[in-house]
Amino acid sequence: MKDQTTAAEPAAAAVAVPEAVASPALGSPAPGGQDGAKRPGGRGAALAPVALVVAGGLSVQFGAAIAVLLMPRAGALGVVTLRLAAAALVLLVVCRPGLRGHSRADWGTVVAFGIAMGGMNTLFYQAADRIPLGAAVTLEVLGPLALSVIASRRLVNVVWAALALGGVLLLSGGGFDRLDPVGAVYALGAGAMWAAYIVFSARTGRRFPQADGLALAMVVAALLSLPLGIMDAGSKLLVPTTLGLGAAVALLSSVLPYTLELIALRRLPAPTFAILMSLEPAIAATAGFLVLDQALTTTDALAIALVIGASMGAVRSQVRGAAKR
Repeated sequence: MKDQTTAAEPAAAAVAVPEAVASPALGSPAPGGQDGAKRPGGRGAALAPVALVVAGGLSVQFGAAIAVLLMPRAGALGVVTLRLAAAALVLLVVCRPGLRGHSRADWGTVVAFGIAMGGMNTLFYQAADRIPLGAAVTLEVLGPLALSVIASRRLVNVVWAALALGGVLLLSGGGFDRLDPVGAVYALGAGAMWAAYIVFSARTGRRFPQADGLALAMVVAALLSLPLGIMDAGSKLLVPTTLGLGAAVALLSSVLPYTLELIALRRLPAPTFAILMSLEPAIAATAGFLVLDQALTTTDALAIALVIGASMGAVRSQVRGAAKR
């Protein structure tokens, strides 16, 4: 698939995420990059990638909650290895990606995507092993929030990012001083890798058809994590129940959400996608409550409302922007 980018101001040019790129799963964009905004049902077409992102967020955070339950069996690095290896196997079987016909730049992009994906997972699970799930995701989401400000070409995106950041800080309880500092550093590192994941996921989606690039990047991530997982867990990785739970985590936290996000990023600008990532702490808090018995306070509920409000504002800005083009 050829690289199709729109003109961008300097801040957004560093991200180089298209406003609209053809996607076999969602159809082709209208001429001039309007993506159906002026056709009947254009608003629904604009909201479709948003729904994919939200569905992916629900899947990945409930998968993360299950992964936390699995860590006593296989350790943080062992869980990462199980997740990435199982996801790579599933994607290779389903996608059967072709290895020929790709340029050196294509392979460089997919390798960078795999490194970002592996780093994001490894750092996040190290954080989740040391601090509560909601706090880990709250710190991690600062990476996409920073990306939304850097990449944004519209002042309104800065406003929504600021509102989302306020909700994130409120969800943290006003500070992270009571958290394990090592876990907090891991979570911040995961956030930086998450921002890189957003960039290279979009670029991979433009260069490879369907989910082929994702499958290849997942193999890269799995190969990078394999030695670490073997050193951390050893033969524990081969216990049948552990393998089964690892496969479930892989489907919920890797295969399904990454595929949905890859498709969404072909149609959704990086700033809007990054702000939508601010929903993750709210979803993580809900998953922690339902799966891990982590109670929600009134302050948590208010923080979640702020984050959701910011995300809804970003979505409305995206829809209105598409309707004007």
